[in-house]
Amino acid sequence: MFNAMNSLSEYCAEGSEFIERMERVRDGVELRVITFTPAVDRKNPVIVFVAGWISQMDAWKSVLREMTKDFTVIYLETREKISSRMDRKAEYSIEAVGSDIVRLIERWNLPPKGYILVGSSLGATVTVECYHAITIPPAAVVLISPNAVFRVPLLWKAIITLFYPPMYLAIKPFVKFYLKHFRLNVKADAAQYEKYCSAIDAADPWKLKKAVLAVSSYSIWHRLGSLDCPVLMIGALHDTLHEPEHFRTIASKIKNATVVDLNTNAETHSPRTVDAIRTFLPTILP
Repeated sequence: MFNAMNSLSEYCAEGSEFIERMERVRDGVELRVITFTPAVDRKNPVIVFVAGWISQMDAWKSVLREMTKDFTVIYLETREKISSRMDRKAEYSIEAVGSDIVRLIERWNLPPKGYILVGSSLGATVTVECYHAITIPPAAVVLISPNAVFRVPLLWKAIITLFYPPMYLAIKPFVKFYLKHFRLNVKADAAQYEKYCSAIDAADPWKLKKAVLAVSSYSIWHRLGSLDCPVLMIGALHDTLHEPEHFRTIASKIKNATVVDLNTNAETHSPRTVDAIRTFLPTILP
């Protein structure tokens, strides 16, 4: 559960209320969900927020503080997160994670077009994947740096297949080295590297192994045509991990997309993301 040294009040605007719970999605799958309610009801759509792969809530602190000034936010931690309670036989595919979101939206009984589905990184990919199965349509979808594919080199795939999770401590430095020198633009955004190092340190190695292997063969392209609602795409063209050329291609294949470039990953994790949503909001409201 949540680290007792940190209060959830640090993650929301002053006067907001919050409820933390574990929700049983299906047999052997329980996920951490936190609902933040603002001090003043602005009559805005609810935001269902799905963060990225193994990302920690700390990475979204400034976004949540700003977002909860104006929006009720349901923050969902997906099944690969350390907070989840999972059966050992559980799957970690994009499709499995997406089915969790569909079930929870139905359970929460959100009004049709009364919420915005916001996903970041893997959370954005999962949002695209599961959209076709959602029976209660959102007013809009916000995709923050979606992954089109998950590139896992054959050497790393072999290492991950063979490695024993209790040896995770030994392999972490090599993962960080690979990210720093081959996947991230550290000169443009050093904070992104530090954020990913923190997420890697906190990850559950048993879940991580299964999740890497499960997503390594996925691609998003076959699902983009199903997005029939307004879509706000927030990207960072200096964020090489999320492959800017894929971001542009995704945007070109979505019928009703508004694109905002915030330049760096650090900026997509800042209040500027909330400003972009606020600017987008009048275009989707009746």
